[in-house]
Amino acid sequence: MPEQPTHDRPTGPLSGVRVIDLSRVVMGPFATQILADQGADVVMIEAAGGDTNRVMGPGPAPQFSGIALNLLRNKRSVCLDLKDTEQAAVVRELIAEADVVVATMLPGTLRRLGLDHESVRALNAEIVYCQAQGWPLGSEAEDFPAYDDIIQAAVGVGDMMNRVTGEPVLLPTIFADKVCGLALAQAVTAALFHKARTGQGQLVEVPMVQAMTAFMLAEHGAGAIPEPPAAQGDLPATGYPRVMTPERRPQRTADGWIQILPYHPSHFLAIFEDAGETQLLDDPRFADLASAIRHAPELYPIMREVVRRRTTREWLEFCRGAGIPAVPMATLQDLVDALPSAEHPVAGTYRTLPPTANFSRTPARVRRPAPAIGEHTGQALGGGSMWGDGPARDDERDSA
Repeated sequence: MPEQPTHDRPTGPLSGVRVIDLSRVVMGPFATQILADQGADVVMIEAAGGDTNRVMGPGPAPQFSGIALNLLRNKRSVCLDLKDTEQAAVVRELIAEADVVVATMLPGTLRRLGLDHESVRALNAEIVYCQAQGWPLGSEAEDFPAYDDIIQAAVGVGDMMNRVTGEPVLLPTIFADKVCGLALAQAVTAALFHKARTGQGQLVEVPMVQAMTAFMLAEHGAGAIPEPPAAQGDLPATGYPRVMTPERRPQRTADGWIQILPYHPSHFLAIFEDAGETQLLDDPRFADLASAIRHAPELYPIMREVVRRRTTREWLEFCRGAGIPAVPMATLQDLVDALPSAEHPVAGTYRTLPPTANFSRTPARVRRPAPAIGEHTGQALGGGSMWGDGPARDDERDSA
C-alpha cells in the first residue's frame, strides 16, 4: 500500500536546521531536497506562477509534475514577489531567523534584490550563505546565464562525446545540474559543521564550471595533468582510455543484455578460458592492468562476441563464481517499477525517489509531500516565527 507522508518532526541529521531556498529549476532544488530529506526545515520562496520544475514534463495534477513531486518534497512553499517592498521584507524576516540561504539566481539579480551575501549577512551575521552560478564570482562571466547544456559544453562534455561517438553531442541527462546539486548540498553541510564548531557563518560559492571541471578531469585529465604531459601511447594526453571508447557498452547475450566489466586481467583470462578461446590466454594486451586499460578498445569487442554465446542468467552465474562484476541491463522503467509509492493529498499515488544516503541513527524520510504553490504563505505572513517546534500547518493555503 502507498505510504502516507507523516508530517512528524524530522528525524534526519539536519533536524533543527532552517533553510531559505532562493533557488530555481533543478540544481538548487535538488540540493535543498537532499537537505530537507536529511531533516532540514526548507522554506522555498516561489514566484506566483511557481518554479519551472512544476511543469517540467507531465504530472497527475496542475503544478505537480512527476519531477516536482520528489524535488519539492519535505519543503514548505511561500509565494512572495521579491520585487515588492513589503513582500521582500517578509523574506528578510525569515532569513534573519534562518541558518542557511541557498541561492542560484544570477549575482547581479541578487544584488539588485538586496539578497546577495553582504546584504543577507547584515541581517544575520552567522548565516551560511551558499550561492551557485555558472562562473566564479568576480569573473567577467559571473552574470552569464548557465543552464545544464551550457555547462556541459563549457567543461568538455561535447569534446568527450565527439571522441567517443564522432559527434559532439551532450549527455541525455541534466548531468551538470545534478552533479552541482550534490556539490551544493555537501558544501552546505561542510559549512554547517564549521559553524557548529566555531559559531561562524560564511559565504560558500559553487561555480558550476569549477565543480564540473574538477568532476570531469578527475580521470580525464589523465596524462595531461603532469608537466610535461605523460604519453598514453598513440592516444591523446587527455581522456581515460578504458572509458573513452565506443566499445564500452552493454553486451548482448543470447536472450537479452548484460553489463560485464572484466576490470582486471584475470577477469579477461577467466572469460576467454571458459569460452575455449585458448589462443587469447597469452595475449600481451592483458598481461597487466595498465595494458588492459590501454587496450580496452580492442579487448571489449572480442569479449562481446564471446558473451553472445550464453544467456544473461548463465553469464550472471558464471561471473558471480569468478568474481567478475556483472549486472543485467536495466531500463528506466525498471528503475521506476522498483520504487516505493506514497500518497499525495492532491496528486494521488506517486513513486518516491530514494534519499541519497542512509543514516543508521538519524534516518532520512519523506515526512511532508510536495507543497502547492504558496501553500505556506499564510504561515509566513501570520506574524510570529515560522520556525515553530511542532509540525507545520499544511492546511494553510494562501498567496500574497
